[in-house]
Amino acid sequence: MASIFTKIINGEIPSYKVAETEDFIAFFDINPNAVGHTLCVPKKEVNKIFDLDEDTYMHLMAFSRKVALALRQVVECERIGVSVIGIEVPHVHVHLIPLNSMKDMTFQHKVSVSSEQFTALAEQVSEVYQNL
Repeated sequence: MASIFTKIINGEIPSYKVAETEDFIAFFDINPNAVGHTLCVPKKEVNKIFDLDEDTYMHLMAFSRKVALALRQVVECERIGVSVIGIEVPHVHVHLIPLNSMKDMTFQHKVSVSSEQFTALAEQVSEVYQNL
């Protein structure tokens, strides 16, 4: 059965996409820890990050870095935190979380973001990403 991320990749479920390449996609987490919380996902469905082949792993990290650089230019924060947990969705994903305090990284503190905010922010991050 396809993961929710595969359904997003295939366009079966809508998302607030901020970046995409042939092999990867980045979109906002709809239950974010902070405004701008982004998921970077390989299009190939693999359950665990260390089960990725080395080339895909390295390219996922490079893709995530570029997305983080774009986020940092758009979202006001002290830094972009990175986390790979992989418990809730059996499809590799890297969390990029704009941080202003440690609580932003706990996954126990969530913020509310409107559809309009998601859309506007996705457009801004996407534009910066394309120009990096």
